[in-house]
Amino acid sequence: MASAPPTPPPAPGTAEVPDGRVGTACCAPATGAVMSTAEADRLAALLKALAEPTRLRLLSLVAAHEGGEACVCDLTEPVGLSQPTVSHHLRILVDAGLLTRDKRGVWAYYRLVPERLAHAARALDPQRP
Repeated sequence: MASAPPTPPPAPGTAEVPDGRVGTACCAPATGAVMSTAEADRLAALLKALAEPTRLRLLSLVAAHEGGEACVCDLTEPVGLSQPTVSHHLRILVDAGLLTRDKRGVWAYYRLVPERLAHAARALDPQRP
């Protein structure tokens, strides 16, 4: 009995799929830098802190204040929330490294950390090194 002739290798621009069929590749391979799992975890935590409308407004309010610094007492009315709720959102932003907190007497002052926002933007840039 004659055996089947050997299968030739796939032609350029095609690929063998797991079931043995040969077809056109569905997409080009990744050629840029791909973030590590640890980097993705860190970025996800940062984006999770940003992914809330009140927190985005708070960042905007702090950035818009003279000197890029705002007292918590100046942030409650513009967002229309109670001071404990605003403090909760600010703590999340501080924990994510997006704001710094400086306690002065009974008030806490917050300052934007622009490098942290720039880091998030760079991490999502497809042309990043």
